[in-house]
Amino acid sequence: MTGRRTDRSTSRPTLNRPVRAAVLSVGALAVCASIAVGCGVVPGTAGGSGDDTITVMTWAPQDTDATNKPGMPAFAQAYARWVNARGGIAGRKLRVLTCNDHNDSVAAAKCSRIAVKRKVVAVVGSYSQHSDSFLPSLEAAGIPYIGGYGLSGGEFTSPLSYPVNGGQPTLLAGLGKELAAGCGSVVLVRPDNIAGDALPPMLDSGLKAGGHAASIDQQAADDATEYEEQARRAVAASAGDTAKKGCVIPALGDRTSTFMDSFRRARENAPDVKTAAVLGSVDQTEINESGGRSGPYEGSYITGWYPAANDPRWDGMKKVISRQAFGDNRIDAADAGVQTTWIAYTVFRKTVESLGGGNVTSDTVRRALDHGLKVTTGGLTPPLEWEQEGPLAAIGLSRLVNDEVTLQVVRQGQLVAAKKGFLNVTGTLKDADVS
Repeated sequence: MTGRRTDRSTSRPTLNRPVRAAVLSVGALAVCASIAVGCGVVPGTAGGSGDDTITVMTWAPQDTDATNKPGMPAFAQAYARWVNARGGIAGRKLRVLTCNDHNDSVAAAKCSRIAVKRKVVAVVGSYSQHSDSFLPSLEAAGIPYIGGYGLSGGEFTSPLSYPVNGGQPTLLAGLGKELAAGCGSVVLVRPDNIAGDALPPMLDSGLKAGGHAASIDQQAADDATEYEEQARRAVAASAGDTAKKGCVIPALGDRTSTFMDSFRRARENAPDVKTAAVLGSVDQTEINESGGRSGPYEGSYITGWYPAANDPRWDGMKKVISRQAFGDNRIDAADAGVQTTWIAYTVFRKTVESLGGGNVTSDTVRRALDHGLKVTTGGLTPPLEWEQEGPLAAIGLSRLVNDEVTLQVVRQGQLVAAKKGFLNVTGTLKDADVS
């Protein structure tokens, strides 16, 4: 990557991975148990063959040593209970199957095979970095993948993928553009894996747009129990520029909090080094647990796909949680995964409603999405409409239709909006060096 500096602070061997490719009801339970993949179904919503029940699936990793998103399938089940209590979608009951992809390519593929076997209408509001493992099965069966988390390239290239956010590319491009004027050296601490390989060029596109040099790419294991060495190196590298304060950007998913424990200690001798982050690696819960207003995130800019969690546009989602999942500590209204699942199910519901009283199948849902259906999400995203080739196809993001991010900041320990409205990063990403 031209102009980028790399600091490999992990002892694990790293493959030479192409960046472009990286850019990014008892029956169901019995099937899942037989192949050792976690799976569930919303009680009371199962429908037999030939009824009007709409069956979908939501998957995410749970109980792993890396990133976990149990709130996404848990919220999907709460959503099904809520919508069914209101008469279903266009008069049809919604049945939600769930699956645990274990952050593992084999398990992700098994989840997709379950989806095919159970003849789901769509996979909705899910999280997995293994699109190469699950998309082939879905594509062969014609099952749309609505509202993934945006972790892998397949989500932005597959004609059966309908992403509701811009994934890590938009978050990092927006963050880089915002930090360019105020930071000296910028260090990106990211996972040493395929998904992580896609992150540096996106951050650098934003830095470049702001007239800043490329970031220092520091790779680390995404399942480590401590990051003392990585934090020390990050602080040392970012503190090297005396003209401006250096900035460290951790993007390690669930392990970001572990890194920040080490970073706090490493920064004691370099207090001017700042930090910034992307939503998904950091949320309000993490800010609270790290010390709130006295913690390392105070004053940090954080980019997100959606409005801040205290925005009234989230009231509909919060109503579902309070009525159908009150006390379920897996579900956090401020979690970007839960928010993505809400938006994905909003898209799915409106798609089904657009069919009127017609047949609801994977084919009819896909055709509706492919033929000009424009979905509004109550201002949580711009209107969503999927074309065969979007404006960012040249950099491997042909299915990316939501190219807007929000800028938030930690003030007095609270994550609040730093600017009104959304920041469009299409022009910034077009200049990303993904060769």
